[in-house]
Amino acid sequence: SVIGHDFKSSLKSTIMTSPDIRAGIALLIAALSAKGESIIQNVDQIDRGYENIVERLKKLGAEIERI
Repeated sequence: SVIGHDFKSSLKSTIMTSPDIRAGIALLIAALSAKGESIIQNVDQIDRGYENIVERLKKLGAEIERI
């Protein structure tokens, strides 16, 4: 859930494609916040900019799986 300025909006799971490094990490954070299971394609973009991101987020309790 995203909370702010007296409103609450829930994100929904979806299939997304990472166009670049910064957008990819933003999509990953959104996917972690969304209800349900999301798929991010072209994750090589995220891997280029963030070393061991899956393992690091899993240590924080994130549920991430590479398929």
